[in-house]
Amino acid sequence: MTLKKIVCLITVLIMTASSLVGCGGNKDKATNNDALKVTMVTSVGGVTDGSFNQSAWEGLEKAQKDLGIKASYIESKQEADYVTNLEQAVDGDNDLILATGFPMQQALLDAAKHYPDQKFAIVDVDYGDETPDNVTCISFNEEQSGYVAGLVAGKMTKTNKVGFVGGMDNVVIRKFQIGYEAGVKEANPDAKVLSQYVNSFADQAKGKSIATQMYNNGADIIFACAGDSGLGVLECAKETGKYAIGVDRDQYDIAPDNILTSAMKKVNEGVYSVVKTLKDGTFAGGKTLVFGLKEEGIGLAPSTDKNVPQDVIDYVNKKVEKIISGDIVVPNK
Repeated sequence: MTLKKIVCLITVLIMTASSLVGCGGNKDKATNNDALKVTMVTSVGGVTDGSFNQSAWEGLEKAQKDLGIKASYIESKQEADYVTNLEQAVDGDNDLILATGFPMQQALLDAAKHYPDQKFAIVDVDYGDETPDNVTCISFNEEQSGYVAGLVAGKMTKTNKVGFVGGMDNVVIRKFQIGYEAGVKEANPDAKVLSQYVNSFADQAKGKSIATQMYNNGADIIFACAGDSGLGVLECAKETGKYAIGVDRDQYDIAPDNILTSAMKKVNEGVYSVVKTLKDGTFAGGKTLVFGLKEEGIGLAPSTDKNVPQDVIDYVNKKVEKIISGDIVVPNK
């Protein structure tokens, strides 16, 4: 074989090998690209708030494990971050962008209108007839969750004085408060509810300060409905030997001797269900998914029986049955 032929043969072999390597690389890249990308833009508080944002992130983690999606998050340190973080999420070529929390309603709405081909979902917002076609809203009957928590507080208080600590004063937290107050009065007409707002979902020190004042004023149970700020309330309950009620997820592990129950709002399940529609190819924008007691999207925490007597649990369960049947309509305004 001539030198020229040998050189040609070597050249062909190199080109063939390169082609095969290239094909292998492209195949791996295609496999990675097949995974749907979903990112969550948090409201203030972050994914370790022990409450709302954390529950949403747990829903995405479950979807990543079960459905094979690629999940990520962008944390907002302040409300001014919402617009920038949503823009960053859009630039990340995500198949779905999830926003968590009522405070993000305007920023998400503006982003959805500006990027009509991008799919969005938002928790705790219902745009009603104004819901864009590329947005699915995830909403909850918070008043029902607050109501059952109020039933427990009304039955368990020894001082006939209980507290409610809210985060930001918005329609969602108000629904919790209204339901809670109604539940307390239903279970114990003589009980008084002390209510105050932190005006932040990320101020544990102020949450703790408010709780300290309420406990000093005679409240023996406080419903902490304040995101990361609520952790300050739970810390105060633990330090003073008082009782508290958690929110959004089962917060029993934070203070096992002091958490009576948690008014669970299964944000994780709502988030998971929307991501599943994306995976199944049935994602439908322009609508709101509502989760209540009937849908098992809210309710008391599994740990309730740790610190709440069975007779109180039975009492609450009977009320839950009446809410589901429509015999009891919990106020939300």
